[in-house]
Amino acid sequence: MSSAIPDRSALVDHARASIARGSKSFAMASKLFDRVTRERAWLLYAWCRKCDDIADGQDHGGAMSSVADAQARLSMMRVMTHRALYGHATGDPAFDGFGVVMRECGIPHRYAHDLIEGFALDARDWRPRSQADMLRYCYHVAGAVGCMMAVLMGVDPEDRATLDRACDLGLAFQLANIARDISEDEIADRCYLPVEWLVEMDIPPGEHMKPWVRPRLAILSRRLADMAAAYEESARHGTGALPPRAAWAVLAAAGIYGDIAREVARRGEHAWDHRVVTPGREKLGWVMRAGAQVPGRGRRWPADKARPEGLWTRPD
Repeated sequence: MSSAIPDRSALVDHARASIARGSKSFAMASKLFDRVTRERAWLLYAWCRKCDDIADGQDHGGAMSSVADAQARLSMMRVMTHRALYGHATGDPAFDGFGVVMRECGIPHRYAHDLIEGFALDARDWRPRSQADMLRYCYHVAGAVGCMMAVLMGVDPEDRATLDRACDLGLAFQLANIARDISEDEIADRCYLPVEWLVEMDIPPGEHMKPWVRPRLAILSRRLADMAAAYEESARHGTGALPPRAAWAVLAAAGIYGDIAREVARRGEHAWDHRVVTPGREKLGWVMRAGAQVPGRGRRWPADKARPEGLWTRPD
């Protein structure tokens, strides 16, 4: 490992290149932040992307490969993250940059550990039995990132109400991903649909991508899309606590990712014939729409409105 952490500008350059390769949607939304927030978001993204790639044997979110040494990869991820959190050089710009942004923003370490626990579930070939299990997984791999992003954007780490809304946005994103990626996950021998859902629809284990099951699977994808919409709507009630440009980015990202879930539901049993993406023109449409929503966001989505009782709540 290198004995010194690279210059911050070099870490930012690496992170910018990572997001340009790994997520066009997040790259577009991040342009709406002010420069400092944008760079910090890139640094956080690069670490998330690197951890995901390590866990899944990917390269910037490409095709997943079979990983025979999952526990060893998880152990390396933990060690590198620990070093970064405590200001030690790791020799990897994604981890070094992560350490920089965590210290700059005072982001609680527990969220980083919570994210890694999501990768630990995958390393154990874990499958959700219940809807609550699935949502707990969504928290670990995405809701925790939402909490980190909120603190990065200036939310007080003790502001539980706003952090709950930020977590909701992460849950909405991950539910959309689960709906969209059912076929890709099946190829990698993974399934994030709750076993109880599959039993309810009389879908045999391991058979959920068979052609004869597609109509039933489409019902479950619509259920996921409806759940994603509920968490997306809840998340919007946290935007009043954000600076205007941060709120603009969050509202744009919510619409862009929300369209993924909505399109999966619209396509029905053909949702997995081709990967669902939000086209560039529609992303730009959300950027403009979100910009118009920023001034009145506090009135349209009041922060004091209680979260619906049926929504899952992150652990203390």
